Amino acid sequence: MSRRRVFFSFHYERDYWRVQQVINIGALEGNRPVSAQDWEEVKRRGDEAIKRWINEQMEGRTCVIVLIGAETASRKWVLYEIRRGWERGMGVMGIYIHKLEDQEGKQDVKGPNPFENFVLQDEAFSSVVKAHDPVGSTGKEAYRHIEDNITKWVEEAIEIRKKYGDLKITQVSGPRV
Repeated sequence: MSRRRVFFSFHYERDYWRVQQVINIGALEGNRPVSAQDWEEVKRRGDEAIKRWINEQMEGRTCVIVLIGAETASRKWVLYEIRRGWERGMGVMGIYIHKLEDQEGKQDVKGPNPFENFVLQDEAFSSVVKAHDPVGSTGKEAYRHIEDNITKWVEEAIEIRKKYGDLKITQVSGPRV
């Protein structure tokens, strides 16, 4: 079976180092994070340009993986990516990355679940899509847990999305675009 093509959503400035660890697992074909310089160029062109860029990056992908750090749930573009992924019929899931170590060997605090910013009909979106919290206390243990399970989690997210068909999510809190 070929590798799934996925879209990684995350808070660039704070979590880039941790995100690279997940992307480099290599079990999935994910979008490569844009360089800081290129991202600044896209941002300079305004919100509509950012939306177009995100939509282009999602093309041909089957699942949005939100890599959840300390501040991810409050990032307007992450929330936009969650909403757009669901609207496009993509699986949506999260992985907490606070236990992974940064370039200085430090872990971070666990952030809130970004899916709590949405509802699906009258149901909490966070009760439908999963935010996986890797087991272990060290960065190596958390990494190994992600590595061992990420492809299974993606397949599960895609199946969950299929189950909900045309049901739409509504953003109920957090910054909006």
